[in-house]
Amino acid sequence: MDHLRQVVERVLDSPQLTMTICFAGLYATYYMFYVVRKPYLACGDEKLRKFITSHCPVVQENYWPTWWCFESRVLTVLRAVIQSKPKVNYVGEKLITPDSGEIVLDWVENDDNSKFPKDRRPTVLLMPGLTGSSGENYILHMVHDASEMGYRSVVFNNRGTGASTLRTPRTYCAANTEDTEFVINHIKDKYPEAPLMGVGVSLGGNLALFENHLGIDTAHVLRSESIKDFDERFTTKIFGYESVDHYYTDASLHTKVHRLARPVLCLSASDDPFAPHHSIPVKEAEENENIAIVVTSHGGHIGFMEGTFPRDKNYMYRWFKQYVSAVFEHGNKKA
Repeated sequence: MDHLRQVVERVLDSPQLTMTICFAGLYATYYMFYVVRKPYLACGDEKLRKFITSHCPVVQENYWPTWWCFESRVLTVLRAVIQSKPKVNYVGEKLITPDSGEIVLDWVENDDNSKFPKDRRPTVLLMPGLTGSSGENYILHMVHDASEMGYRSVVFNNRGTGASTLRTPRTYCAANTEDTEFVINHIKDKYPEAPLMGVGVSLGGNLALFENHLGIDTAHVLRSESIKDFDERFTTKIFGYESVDHYYTDASLHTKVHRLARPVLCLSASDDPFAPHHSIPVKEAEENENIAIVVTSHGGHIGFMEGTFPRDKNYMYRWFKQYVSAVFEHGNKKA
């Protein structure tokens, strides 16, 4: 008791120490009661909901964002800066599109893993985000995880990204699937017996149809001061949109959910600075089949770091491993 009394007296005699302890207590209280939460699963398809809850235990767990950097913009930036890059040995394949564009696919065949025969080895098609490529750390982690599970990976590098050369004025946008369809058909032709699953991150998970028209003022484009400026001066012209608002409406998931023919799982954070909560089609997911949206209270834009030293694994990768495995191992019994 005397020792405890001495500690209390020392604290009371030091205003700075008292303030530090009070701040730490308030911070811990806020973190425990307002940050650490289970994700919300928006899914009106009862069979898909049962499939996810049965095979993805992460949906039942609290998400514990890294306690010292759970603010959305901090999570977004630090994930890109501090996360490790697993060693991956790609084999590149160059494809020429019908309009003479160039796409590079980076393959990891995983032939050393004997879990599946080569012709029937499940294949994960990975689509990086805006400006992303096969060298992004989030792509490398998912390729590494897919290999550990015995699967084949192929990364779709958009025109002008990765090792591809930009051979045409047309690039890519959030409302384009022509190149994606071209790549999928190529993979299916190459491995017709292998199950195929697509995984998109950020822009890679948000694709639709388009038309192509030109009329670009390059100098005007280069003076863009924001993404919206660039989209208005370049993207809308390349893909034939009347305005940047027309493009954003066409790229929005709200107008596409009802057209989904295959089960889709989306992972989003309410505090994503690029796609905040109001842009997440939660209501649509609850009213349509073949879609489930997992919404966390925190996570930033593909940040999802967890643990005190978040250099390797994170929450997004745990979802990736569990859902991909569930689809390939149990997907023929969607129930």
